[in-house]
Amino acid sequence: MGQTANFGDMPEEYSALDSARIVVIPIPYDHTSTWIKGADKGPAAIIEASTHMELYDIETDSEVYKKGIFTAGPVDGQELPEDMVKSAAEQVRHYLQDNKFIVVLGGEHSVSLGPVRAHVEKDADITVLQLDAHSDLRDEYEGSRYNHACIMARVKELCPIVQVGIRSMDSSEKQALDKNRVTFAREISTNKKWIMNVLSKLSQNVYLTIDLDVFDPSIMPSTGTPEPGGLLWYDVLGLLRTVFENKNVVGFDVVEMCPDERNKAPDFLAAKLIYKLLSYKFRD
Repeated sequence: MGQTANFGDMPEEYSALDSARIVVIPIPYDHTSTWIKGADKGPAAIIEASTHMELYDIETDSEVYKKGIFTAGPVDGQELPEDMVKSAAEQVRHYLQDNKFIVVLGGEHSVSLGPVRAHVEKDADITVLQLDAHSDLRDEYEGSRYNHACIMARVKELCPIVQVGIRSMDSSEKQALDKNRVTFAREISTNKKWIMNVLSKLSQNVYLTIDLDVFDPSIMPSTGTPEPGGLLWYDVLGLLRTVFENKNVVGFDVVEMCPDERNKAPDFLAAKLIYKLLSYKFRD
C-alpha cells in the first residue's frame, strides 16, 4: 500500500512545511511484533483513510487543517529496533527545533521511544500518558530490551508514566507496575471519577502514546494483539478532551494499526482520532 501525498489530502496552502504548525511523521516499523504482522502498513493506511474525512469538526466548531499539516516522509527503514529509535528521535528533534507540533504514526509500539526521548529533551516536567490494552513493562522480551512489549519499561527510564485501559499483562511485570498510576479497563465502567483520577496524576506537560488496541476489538479489530473488554470511542474522547483542556499536550503518537483490506472502518477511526485530537489541541 503506497503512502498518499499528505494527511487529509489537503492543497499545498495547508500542507507545506514552512507554514504548517503540525508535522505528521510516519514510522512504518514492524520488526518486533509477536503475533499478527502488518503494523508497518499502518501509517499508509491511516493517511489514505484521512483523505476521506470531513475537515470541519462539529464538536469544536473548528477546521484545524487551516493551521497547516505537513506530512513528512517515512522514517528510513531499519531492522534493529535500537537503530529505528535513534532515527525516529533524530527526525522528531529536527521538527521540534522549528517549533512544530509532532504526530507520529506507527508502526508497532516500539516506535514511540524515539519521539518520547526527543520531547523529554526539549520540555521539562513531562508525563507520558499511555492508552493501551497491555502494560508493556517487560524489561526484556525475545532477546531485546527494545521490543514492543518493553516500550513502557524504557519510557519509565526517561520520565513518569500514567497508564489507562490496561487489561493484559505478564506476571513478570507486576513489580514494575505502579497501581496508583494505572486505570485498568475494568474500572472505567464502574468508577465515574476515573477521568479526574487520571488527570490528577499528570504533570503540566503531557505526551500521549495511544496503542489502538486500547479500543475494544468490536470497533478496532485491526491491531496486532486485540484484547476483549476495551474502551469505546466516547470513553477515549472524554478522557483526552479533558487532558487537552487542562494540560499542555506537547505531542502524541498513534501506533499498532494493522490494516485489513476487507475492513477500512478501523483505518478511518484512527485517522479521525488523530484529527479530533488536533482539533482539541488547536481549538481557539
